[in-house]
Amino acid sequence: MVTIVDVARAAGVSPSTVSYVLSGKRTISKETRRRVERSIHKLGYQPNAGARALASNRTNVLALVVPLRTDLNVPVVMQFVAATVAKARSFGHDVLLLTKDEGPDGLRRVAGSSLADAMIVLDVESSEPRVPVLRELGRPVVLIGVPTDPGGLTCVDLDFTEAGAASVTHLAELGHRAVALLGPSPAVYERGTSYADRFLAGFKQAASSNKVRATTMACAPTYDALRTCLDTLLARRQRITGLVAHNEAVLGPLLSELDRRGLSVPGDISVLAVCPPDMAEAQVFPLTSLAIPVVELGELAVEMAMRQLDGPARPEVRLLSPQITDRGSTGPVAS
Repeated sequence: MVTIVDVARAAGVSPSTVSYVLSGKRTISKETRRRVERSIHKLGYQPNAGARALASNRTNVLALVVPLRTDLNVPVVMQFVAATVAKARSFGHDVLLLTKDEGPDGLRRVAGSSLADAMIVLDVESSEPRVPVLRELGRPVVLIGVPTDPGGLTCVDLDFTEAGAASVTHLAELGHRAVALLGPSPAVYERGTSYADRFLAGFKQAASSNKVRATTMACAPTYDALRTCLDTLLARRQRITGLVAHNEAVLGPLLSELDRRGLSVPGDISVLAVCPPDMAEAQVFPLTSLAIPVVELGELAVEMAMRQLDGPARPEVRLLSPQITDRGSTGPVAS
């Protein structure tokens, strides 16, 4: 096993010099640093994680806080996790996944025990109860999601208000005048989850400005709940011709149930999915979709956290513009 002494001997320096190169605690000449780095690479030296943490006062760990509630779509959450882990590793950091819903007390526990250098928080509520604690932790924090009052915090997310509006506008431009939103589980709205609230607001605003009759309905992620929702939506006096599905868990059952009812897509009803692109492409036929950019959001969150670790950074709220990809499941209203 290669040790710091072996690296020092190969580079012609003292072990303490190698330690200073690794920790950055003392200025080392460029030539000496290059010799040490060449020796580290040539010998394949791996610094002891515990010693490195003590020397730098860092853990080289990011905490990803994502409570795994029953109303969350786990496949989408795991895409966020995978993107975050991959990007963190490119910065030499590991990820500590915290899935228990501990609220503000859990954040205090993580910060107090110095388990991680920074926190990335998912599943953000509009009136987020963790915000006061996050502002007081004294360590880098990035929210994937935007509370109503994000003052002093760094946030990144899809612009869900604009996404809701874009979905209605897309259908309105195809001539649809009666559309419906099949939204997430009722529990998501009851909890005041930020992304759902913002999407719903944008959807309603655009429906009003486009003179589109809009119906919205929360749908639990079960086949029975989906069938009940469709029974209600399709019984409307004014026939719904456009459907926006902001609920990844019911996409497959939705298409099966529409087919069972003898409704063709997009001939009888246009369907626009709000989901990651791979989910839209993986259905029985590809769906026109408004993309949830899970990989980009995960990567940006890590980059924002690392910038805060590198020095004081001004809080910012970054919203990604929605993008719709037409895969043929939306079309003009049949005459």
